[in-house]
Amino acid sequence: METLLSPSTLFTPLLGSKKTKPSATTAVSAPSSSRHIVFCSLKRQPAAAAAWRGDGEGGVGSWASFLQHGLAAAALSLAISLAPPAPVAVASEFDVLNGGPPEDTYVVDDAGVLSRVTKSDVKRLVRDLESRKNIRINFITVRKLTSKADAFEYADQVLEKWYPTVEEGNNKGIVVLVTSQKEGAITGGPAFVQAVGDAILDSTVSENLPVLATDEKYNEAIYTTAKRLAAAIDGLPDPGGPSFKENKRESNFKTKEETEEKRGQFTLVVGGLLVIAFVVPMAQYYAYISKK
Repeated sequence: METLLSPSTLFTPLLGSKKTKPSATTAVSAPSSSRHIVFCSLKRQPAAAAAWRGDGEGGVGSWASFLQHGLAAAALSLAISLAPPAPVAVASEFDVLNGGPPEDTYVVDDAGVLSRVTKSDVKRLVRDLESRKNIRINFITVRKLTSKADAFEYADQVLEKWYPTVEEGNNKGIVVLVTSQKEGAITGGPAFVQAVGDAILDSTVSENLPVLATDEKYNEAIYTTAKRLAAAIDGLPDPGGPSFKENKRESNFKTKEETEEKRGQFTLVVGGLLVIAFVVPMAQYYAYISKK
């Protein structure tokens, strides 16, 4: 049988009937346990206040601990505020490989250098070409290459990754433009290479892509390349491409003839100044003496 104990029975040993002498920190006898709890919490406050003020034994240590925690928190807050933001994940050539060929856009602008107008014009041009000639051309821009030595190796890697079999890649073309290296490459399946021709492929790779990329005209480089490839596939005259502009730097050094000419002029000027400096004062002095 369970025995029910009342609160008074539980706290009877604590209260006790034996009277004790009141101390300096003892309050009036508490008739209940709740007052004991309140009394205990009040009893700890003076010690905490003393530690906060630095009074009594251990006050200096409490202050030192408080300052250490404060300085540590301030240093941590300053480090967090001054820390650079987490780097934003940037797409790379690996994302282009794993992403697969663009289904409708025909352009993968990983470098972010093409305008919306260029993308729209290229899409319209190559989509019409694919519908008529059944040859698809994909254009890719990347900032830099880390997995391959040059754009040609990367273009071949993209073609093999996107179109694993010969049947899939037979009529596909890949155009790659690397903006940091200012170079480009074109590759494709047998049907694509035959339709374009080696001459146009070599000319486009050596003219349109690198020349315009050197001047950072990436939109023009991609669009003119698309136009030359489409014209070659359609059997139209080649629109041609830009040519290298030789920028001859003018030398700041004077030629021998210019130096001799300048030296003669300088001698005349200095000689004239010397004559004026000596002759004029002497003439003035002679005139002054002659008046006397």
